[in-house]
Amino acid sequence: MPIITLPYDDLEKLTGTDKDTIIKRVPMIGADIERIEDESIDIEFFPDRPDLYSVEGVSRALRGFLDIETGFREYEVKPYTVEITKDENIDSVRPVFGCAIVRGVKFTSSAIKTLMDLQESLHWGLGRDRKKVSIGVHDLSKVQPPFRYIAADPEFSFIPLDFTEPMTMREILEKHPKGTRFAHILDGFDMYPLILDANDNVLSFPPIINGTLTMVTEDTTDLLVDVTGLSNEVYTALNIVTTALAERGGEIEYVKVVNADGTESIPLDLSPRLKVLDREEIDGLIGMELPADEIINQLGRMGFGAKELEDGRIEVQIPRYRADILDNSDIIEDIAVGYGFDKIPAVFPMNATVGKSHMLSDISTDMREIMTGLGYLQVMPFTLTSDRVHFDWMCREKTDDVTYVMHPISEDQTMVRTTILPNLIEILSMNQHRELPQRIFEAGDVVINGKNGLHLAAVSISPQANFTEVRELVDALMRERLVEYEVVESEDPAFMEGRRADILVNGKKIGVMGEVFPQVIVNFGLGQPVVGFEIDLLD
Repeated sequence: MPIITLPYDDLEKLTGTDKDTIIKRVPMIGADIERIEDESIDIEFFPDRPDLYSVEGVSRALRGFLDIETGFREYEVKPYTVEITKDENIDSVRPVFGCAIVRGVKFTSSAIKTLMDLQESLHWGLGRDRKKVSIGVHDLSKVQPPFRYIAADPEFSFIPLDFTEPMTMREILEKHPKGTRFAHILDGFDMYPLILDANDNVLSFPPIINGTLTMVTEDTTDLLVDVTGLSNEVYTALNIVTTALAERGGEIEYVKVVNADGTESIPLDLSPRLKVLDREEIDGLIGMELPADEIINQLGRMGFGAKELEDGRIEVQIPRYRADILDNSDIIEDIAVGYGFDKIPAVFPMNATVGKSHMLSDISTDMREIMTGLGYLQVMPFTLTSDRVHFDWMCREKTDDVTYVMHPISEDQTMVRTTILPNLIEILSMNQHRELPQRIFEAGDVVINGKNGLHLAAVSISPQANFTEVRELVDALMRERLVEYEVVESEDPAFMEGRRADILVNGKKIGVMGEVFPQVIVNFGLGQPVVGFEIDLLD
């Protein structure tokens, strides 16, 4: 689940209350406080609430929950003054496109960082690592409308973000860190997406990298937000980003999109979605009867608009940035959150049972205690992954012991993992904006030859990471487990030759450790040495 860093200065200013109140009440809206620092707080939110991936979104939610500003939040959107045309060839590459302008934003360094963090969190939460959704934010003063969204020749060149010399789009995919990280998204295409201004200046090469020309700075006031992708989540991401900027005082403005066939559209829609709730449905799910005015009040505290209809049902206005509201039960859950779960009467179950922890749970608990004691942070990545991440990026040969998903919902979740290390290294790649060293672990499930297994894996990234570090870690782990082990030279291609070792217990291989192979580090878009180990806890 994403962990969002929220500076106190921004939180207090945008929420309208003090940090002590915020720290006390924020867990009540469905969040876990990860850590409290002197200048900021780190909070973990559920993946289904991408509108809370920024200080602006959290402040908006808290203003309602704390009765500072309740009800449906309306955003005024001004008529368009800018248009963008879509090339007919782009529909076969990256067809779904949304954009808007936000003017009059006052940026600070922390506000820019918050915006960048929001982008990356949405890329992960909504975008399936940019495959389905990618977002660009540009300094509008540096470019000249009208704009064009086209499918361009891979030999087209421009200066990408964080570089000073022009590169062709093909070179960016081969040499730029972001290019190598996300090049697989454009595999098989002869033309690449590109957003240009009237003078052929590059705004963005989605979903890879922006041009350096439109980089947002503290002097930026007017922004163009572009979102491209393969699904309607593009419009959800656009709504979240534009309304977050509006919370900082920005004025939203439509952008007209002219399609290749001459039709026109306005991709931004902030009008509320409407749903109607039956009282029986509300009372049945919550487990108690609430008066209509109480239901309407709690909906207002959770950011909805609501009114009672003549037949007693409740009509609800749902904000467009609430991607988690799929059916009535999601709204009713928010009514219960607003009312307070502690106020709902407890009822004894009809049946009483006595339980005990499972052996695997006991093993996992012991491993978590040992690893946290050794200074590592626990993570919980998905158990579904892909051949690309699991084998190709790890420089490992594909094996026959893999269980594949019959009907995967995306190319990133086609198989059940057989090892944990690829997931951990992928998490490191998503957290490059965090300070080093980073040390994480997981004790979790794997599936090998159709059978469940339990593995423990850990990775450490820092400029000083080396084989001695991981050997000392495994020594400490095995000492705490009271297990004697030995090591022999390994041939695992995911690790460097001469700096890798298989872990043996009673002559049987149970795992591997070492310094991660440089090409693996490059494949995941990392720039620092990585060490790690993985062992089978059931052998």
